[in-house]
Amino acid sequence: MPQYESFYRGDVLGFETRTLSAPHYNAMRLLLDFSGKPCVFVPIRTMQVMAVIDHEEVIFVASHHKAEIEFAWRYFHPQTRESLSDPVPYMLEYYKPEALENMQRAQGEFFQHVKLLAGRLRQQERPTTATRKVVTFPQRS
Repeated sequence: MPQYESFYRGDVLGFETRTLSAPHYNAMRLLLDFSGKPCVFVPIRTMQVMAVIDHEEVIFVASHHKAEIEFAWRYFHPQTRESLSDPVPYMLEYYKPEALENMQRAQGEFFQHVKLLAGRLRQQERPTTATRKVVTFPQRS
């Protein structure tokens, strides 16, 4: 039976249009794709925050708010870039008064943890030489 985690979004206190650097956006999307799951939980222990990446947004939940979303990165528009190295526009929505202050620190901390988690996923999925097998098909006559 699958486990579900519920998060609650309060009233929007404010929103801003922002951009996310291409390396950060691409790393985040690759982590989600490599996981093979509908979402990825990224603990940011240095801030006591849990980030959750899914196909539509990234939410940030502070440990002292339990399941209440503090802020979210939403409405990514990668299709507007002319190159994969261009930044990706998105909307920052915040639901807690302290969110803007925490957002400044979270962006850098988040991507350090995304890289760490991606490295762990790659190590888990890397097959060992003992599990590899080359199959040779007989030639047709």
